[in-house]
Amino acid sequence: MRLKIIGSAAGGGFPQWNCNYRLSRGAWNGGTNFRPRTQSSLAASVNNVDWVLFNASPDIRQQIAATPELQPPENGPFRATPIRAVVLTNADVDHIAGLLSLREREPFALYATGRVLEVLEGNSIFNVLDRSIVDRRELKIGAQTDILDATGKSTGIAVDTFTVPGKVALFLEDQTKAAEGFGTQDGDTIGLRLSSKGDVRSAFYIPGCARIDTALKSKLERADCLLFDGTLYTDDEMITAGIGTKTGARMGHISISGEDGSLAALMDLGISNRIYVHINNTNPILDAASAEHAVVVAAGWKIAFDGMEVRF
Repeated sequence: MRLKIIGSAAGGGFPQWNCNYRLSRGAWNGGTNFRPRTQSSLAASVNNVDWVLFNASPDIRQQIAATPELQPPENGPFRATPIRAVVLTNADVDHIAGLLSLREREPFALYATGRVLEVLEGNSIFNVLDRSIVDRRELKIGAQTDILDATGKSTGIAVDTFTVPGKVALFLEDQTKAAEGFGTQDGDTIGLRLSSKGDVRSAFYIPGCARIDTALKSKLERADCLLFDGTLYTDDEMITAGIGTKTGARMGHISISGEDGSLAALMDLGISNRIYVHINNTNPILDAASAEHAVVVAAGWKIAFDGMEVRF
């Protein structure tokens, strides 16, 4: 399988359009240690012809322009795409807004949990994706799903779907239920195990996760590759940076550092290929010369960038 990270930043991208924090300023100024990144998305293929997108970023038009594999084939018909399916891991804006850019009556299959499909169903703007052309299909939690294209042909990719600790999308929060996770329901945040037929190897894609519990660690012990939530380095970094009021925990994202952070929680699993994705514009690992960047790399992790590839 070939995995291509086409978007490695969290919501807003890097640099964020309205951000003047030192990291974004370094990117705006073209600093060599600050690589620009678009919003979170992954592409996968087993044959280099048929591609599946995992999450549809608001930057999807830019990402397709930067990724020849996702562009219409040179000798193909006037309207064509190698994108056969889109799989959603949650209903966050940075993961669903790109669906609106895929509205030009091009057939593909759309996969999500029942909960996320309800969110799309409840917002009429997503009707621009003609239901007779873009079939919406449910991912059953705790089951494996063969990802098929619009015609029912297999892409060769299967996903095992499982819940991970997380939070309902920001625009769906119910402030009257703050003590109950703002109305978070099963299926709001999932992780995926990606595999191909006849291959025991697999990759786990978890761009959003609030904490690492025993059940999740048990699943990841079988991973050949892990792409994991790297949103924040410290839980309070947005507050200490002076540009936000929420902690990572409040947003449903585990921090990288600290006793309860992902770096410590996953260090003993022996996963050889570990990659942090969905990186927020306040995260110091975006500065390739920072001490935090060095700590993460020394611990055996890679820091995702747009265009990074993994093959297995």
